[in-house]
Amino acid sequence: MALGVSAAITTYFFFNVEISKFSVVPHVQTTALVVDMEPPTEASSADDSIAKLTKGMEHMRAYVSASPTQSKSPSNDPASPPPSSAQPPQPSTTSPADQPAHDDNTYGIPSSLINPPRRPAQRPPNPEKRSDPFQFGSRYLEEGDDIFEFNAWDHVAVDDTFRAFAETQYAAQRAAPVAAFDKARFNAHPARWWNTFYQHNTTNFFKNRKWLFQEFPALADVAAAGAGPRTVLEVGAGAGNTAFPIVDRNENPLLRIVACDYAKKAVELMRADPRCDGETMRAEVWDASAAGEEALPPGLGEGSVDIVVLIFIFSALAPDQWQQALWNVWRVLKPGGEVLLRDYGRGDLAQVRFKKGRYLDENFYVRGDGTRVYFFEEDELRELFGGEKSAEHDEQQWPRFEVVNLGTDRRMLVNRQRKLKMYRCWMQGRFRKPADLSTTPSADIAP
Repeated sequence: MALGVSAAITTYFFFNVEISKFSVVPHVQTTALVVDMEPPTEASSADDSIAKLTKGMEHMRAYVSASPTQSKSPSNDPASPPPSSAQPPQPSTTSPADQPAHDDNTYGIPSSLINPPRRPAQRPPNPEKRSDPFQFGSRYLEEGDDIFEFNAWDHVAVDDTFRAFAETQYAAQRAAPVAAFDKARFNAHPARWWNTFYQHNTTNFFKNRKWLFQEFPALADVAAAGAGPRTVLEVGAGAGNTAFPIVDRNENPLLRIVACDYAKKAVELMRADPRCDGETMRAEVWDASAAGEEALPPGLGEGSVDIVVLIFIFSALAPDQWQQALWNVWRVLKPGGEVLLRDYGRGDLAQVRFKKGRYLDENFYVRGDGTRVYFFEEDELRELFGGEKSAEHDEQQWPRFEVVNLGTDRRMLVNRQRKLKMYRCWMQGRFRKPADLSTTPSADIAP
């Protein structure tokens, strides 16, 4: 009996010392301590004492948490059962929508503005929720779902409340635009700001695009064995986060990838990578909005490219640069060649969060590092690439691509730890240069 009591006292003393290092449930149930009342036998060894001590300590594990702000309840600890005197856990009857709204709106969007959309009656339930955040398009937020169960939900429509909140943000942005002097400074030499960006961040800022081949299967096709001679031009390649994944996947010895950026430092970073070998892949400095003799990328002639990749690059151009950039892309593409585009959409979290002193023009902003970004409407891109752009004040025509597909990718991202909900919005499209150019504008009339 003395050994049993000693073990219990030792356990209580040990945890009083150790618990002070952690956050502890205020009321420790000392009745849960198990005291061995059987007298020890001569056959008992030191190992038996240690085992009993360990067993006596085990039930206390549930009351200790390494978190400085939140303690762990016994019912949530899979390693130990709750004490026999504890009441069984009761299921929660509070839905996520009934939880109090969090005051923290670090991201600029109150979490209370998001309501789960109702599931259409004709759509069957989706019992298997996708866990890979890069497989877009198949995780629907249905009525009754726990919003914080996953970190992303697809096709979540923006409700009227959030839309009104965003419009309030836009009005505040317009009321405090960039000063005229700074606006001219940011627009004069945009390549310099991106060059400084890559000098500071090198290859550490952007990650390789895991969704690349799922969203654009054409890139997987040209990299497949037996695809034959194919040329891919990436515009605004940055540090190679699109080009290098294509090289890694490539099984086509006749594939050629030309990665261009107008930031010299970005091109230096790509060339420093051994995968940029000058044969399968090469990197060049090129401004997509350049005119005259520099309108085409170095080493590429007119009608020489099968695929042009525009991923988060068109938004870096000012609206008055779009026309020249589109003509340059048109000229370098083969008849039947395609443009693959992904870019920012109006209403994206990044746009709503902009504060005063960042507004350059409607949907056009400058970031804190001096780089610019535009947020597109779907109809706007359809007009730009489809040649339907209003030309009331333009003497030049716009190229007319065939719109293969164009859509808005809306997603609600969730910070489950902080209970924050964030709307994201991107534009994604495929555009084709017609194989028959007899009814399309000639590049001779390009600006």
